[in-house]
Amino acid sequence: MKVIISGGGTGGHVFPAIAIAKALKKIDADIDIMFIGAQGKIEMEKVPKAGFPIQGLPVSGFQRKLTWKNLSFPFKLIKSLWLARKIIKDFKPDVVIGTGGYASGPALKMANRLGIPTVLQEQNSYAGVTNRLLAQKASAICVAYDGLSKFFPKEKLRVTGNPVRKDLILDKNEVAVAKAHFGLDENKKTILVMGGSLGARTINQAMDAAVEQIAERPDVQVIWQMGRLYEESFMNCPTAQLPNVHAMVFIDRMDYAYAVADVAVCRAGALTISELMVAGVPAVLVPSPNVAEDHQTNNAMALVNSGAALIVKDVEAKEKMWPATIGLLDNDKLANELSAKLLSMAKPNADSDIAAIAVSVAQKK
Repeated sequence: MKVIISGGGTGGHVFPAIAIAKALKKIDADIDIMFIGAQGKIEMEKVPKAGFPIQGLPVSGFQRKLTWKNLSFPFKLIKSLWLARKIIKDFKPDVVIGTGGYASGPALKMANRLGIPTVLQEQNSYAGVTNRLLAQKASAICVAYDGLSKFFPKEKLRVTGNPVRKDLILDKNEVAVAKAHFGLDENKKTILVMGGSLGARTINQAMDAAVEQIAERPDVQVIWQMGRLYEESFMNCPTAQLPNVHAMVFIDRMDYAYAVADVAVCRAGALTISELMVAGVPAVLVPSPNVAEDHQTNNAMALVNSGAALIVKDVEAKEKMWPATIGLLDNDKLANELSAKLLSMAKPNADSDIAAIAVSVAQKK
């Protein structure tokens, strides 16, 4: 059996794609897998590191603001469609899986034209434009949230959740090791503040602004991951120098980070939310407004409306992020309620479920 997986542009598309590929190999080690990605994007590095071949398309995103970059978009798209067709005809897959991102559109569009069955994976609670366009010809659509029948044909929907790393959850006896890894006090509650590998400006600015409030709570310790883009701006700021703040650019052990966190503060990307669910870490979500269709706000509200998280608007973060976070940390009852609800919503077997659906679709062909 042969499978093409296309998705990338961000870790939120790439890591679920890799998880699905690994789950397919567990079903049958002889399954032949090829990735299609976008040239110059994160998948061109991460996929080969995971042990899978990948071919790149020159496709790029269409900018929603007026810019000269949009002039090259139609030419890149046409070339990407042609290359995707060639890759598919040469590889002859039994099924093509799309996890979103720039390359996913051309790859699945050409698969549909060539009569190859397709499986979509929509990670967000608000469906992206590309997946909406591809949905009519898809054999199955794997989603992370209920209620997406307003975007997709109901009979094609499969609520699988988003794939997360299997090594994310530690045994309780490993928590002490995790705290030692970050140099934390075992007897203090811990807040995890993160903005992704690149960082989140608003969250960092809110931490910078809260220096006096954080200093007033020496009984609380904070892991502050500020991201590569903001090391120069914030690593030497007063908040980062506080004795109860452990500032770092990048967290290499997210399993340790979730294990020690009593409360998290973060953006509301699909992958982050799925990890919070599996780890059961109560969170204050600060959705990024700078994403397509404002999907992070929709992701966050799906949790808020289910009683699984708190939300602070990006524009209000400086004033409200720290008070909301410390308020949640001090409210054991609320924190436990949010944690329990998150765990009840988690789907830790999403990767294997999606892989099984893809195999079933291929076999029907």
